[in-house]
Amino acid sequence: MMKVEVEEKKASVSPKFRKRLLLGLTYLSLAFFAFVAVLPLVSVLITSLKTNEEYATTNVMSLPQKINIANFADAFKTANMGVAFLNSTIILVFVLAISTLLGTQLAYVLNRFKFKGNGLIRNLFLFATLLPGIAMQVSVYEIMTNLHLINHLYGYIILMCGTDIISIYVYIQFFENIPISLDESGIMDGAGYFRVYWSILLPLLKPAIVTSCILKGVGTYNEYYCANLYLQDKTRFATVATSLYTFVGPLGSQYNMICAGVIISLLPALIVFITCQNQIYSGLTSGAVKG
Repeated sequence: MMKVEVEEKKASVSPKFRKRLLLGLTYLSLAFFAFVAVLPLVSVLITSLKTNEEYATTNVMSLPQKINIANFADAFKTANMGVAFLNSTIILVFVLAISTLLGTQLAYVLNRFKFKGNGLIRNLFLFATLLPGIAMQVSVYEIMTNLHLINHLYGYIILMCGTDIISIYVYIQFFENIPISLDESGIMDGAGYFRVYWSILLPLLKPAIVTSCILKGVGTYNEYYCANLYLQDKTRFATVATSLYTFVGPLGSQYNMICAGVIISLLPALIVFITCQNQIYSGLTSGAVKG
């Protein structure tokens, strides 16, 4: 009888204990991954506050004996980050605007109009996403050279607008969830296809546009390889990503200045995220549900 009672107590306690254990492991894993994510940022911030001598004689997690805020001003001036921010802003504005217009219009045509080759075009887009970009750089560089687009901002903007295949699929998925009856109602009221696209469908694509702009904007802002290859005049056409390599040289790298530049380059993205976080979360969650 006593044995049965003990077993019943164990059975009654076991689910509660398992629930608490699972909750504890969940919080422990969240704390661990948060620590892993924050640790590099803390290391960069600490390094950015050190002098050259102090960085050379201490480890990356040692707190500076004297906070050296002058690193930020020196990094901003030496790396010409004012011009870099201006160029990156111009590139972002044009790339996002052109990519949004081209991507939504192309998705509108592929989704709303049935014609021969529609499926072939979609499959070609899918095939293009599987090709590594680095494998096509020789051909792309030759095309850019023949068209005299190297060392020009507009050439780099055109190049970045032509690599937006993922966003096209995002827009197509959203169009598939918009009833075609809206198109028919607009056409019956006398609107043309472009008016239907611009006045009726495009406003409904706001969550998809936010999602694709986040993906495209982050990739464009952080892009280094093509910016370094096609914008060769670093005094006039430096971007935020390429300006940080001012402190890298054959005789050594000034990592404290690099870290100061990294902190400066993070500030605009941080401000945009804090200001527009509600729209960003809405766009991402809507994109996940619609897709």
